[in-house]
Amino acid sequence: MQKTIEFINEKITKKPTIGLVLGSGLGSMAEEINGVRIPYKDIPDFPTSTIEGHVGQLVIGELAGKTVVAMQGRCHFYEGYSMQHVTFPVRVMKKLGAENLILTNAAGGINTALDAGDLVLINDHINFMGQNPLVGSNDNDFGVRFPDMTNTYNKELRQIAKKEAEKLGISLKNGVYVACSGPSYETPAEIKMFRMLGGDVVGMSTVPEAIVGNHAGMRILGISCVTNMAAGVLDQPLSHEEVIDTSKKIKKNFEDLIRNIIKSI
Repeated sequence: MQKTIEFINEKITKKPTIGLVLGSGLGSMAEEINGVRIPYKDIPDFPTSTIEGHVGQLVIGELAGKTVVAMQGRCHFYEGYSMQHVTFPVRVMKKLGAENLILTNAAGGINTALDAGDLVLINDHINFMGQNPLVGSNDNDFGVRFPDMTNTYNKELRQIAKKEAEKLGISLKNGVYVACSGPSYETPAEIKMFRMLGGDVVGMSTVPEAIVGNHAGMRILGISCVTNMAAGVLDQPLSHEEVIDTSKKIKKNFEDLIRNIIKSI
């Protein structure tokens, strides 16, 4: 961790206050950031992304009047990394100075009231990944051994998001995010079960980052872009191409919203 922080700090002049994780098909927003771009592969001990639609670089600089550190593409548990490695970048963001963490993702719609292209503000989550990134010895420099998860998704940041969405005329839904390990999509029976449990959207990321960010005392905001309806909701197969295509169609609204939220934090 120390080696990673020293490497990055040598390349930047201002400390970021906001961390931003850009999910599938949403990485183009990082192009707006005026600052330093560092490929993951060049950063000591940093995990590298292998998924289409994830550029794989850390971007640190000015966006909407704030200094941000953005992951242009994330790394996932299903790529073969440990939970600790997947969440390593969140702890790096915290050590660099980020007290706020905005997590974005592409997700499948479980709730039948949702449609592809909807944006959903995450108000809670269900961890169905079978692992927790805090397993192992606790680092007291980041947080306590048994962190409370009652208000993982910060109420104040959610209010800011709702207010900015209203200003932009964007319909921002609310929902519970269900995290699965992947990489296979969920079965229709699993989606039916998640719906019964209170899940609204499903994906393969975000929750490990939220857990570690919460442990480190960061204020967390999570927003999902519904890129497809989950298995069994519609009579059609699921594909990653559909995820990328829908992300591209909705990206202007999504980027406008994120930009305004950052400006208001």
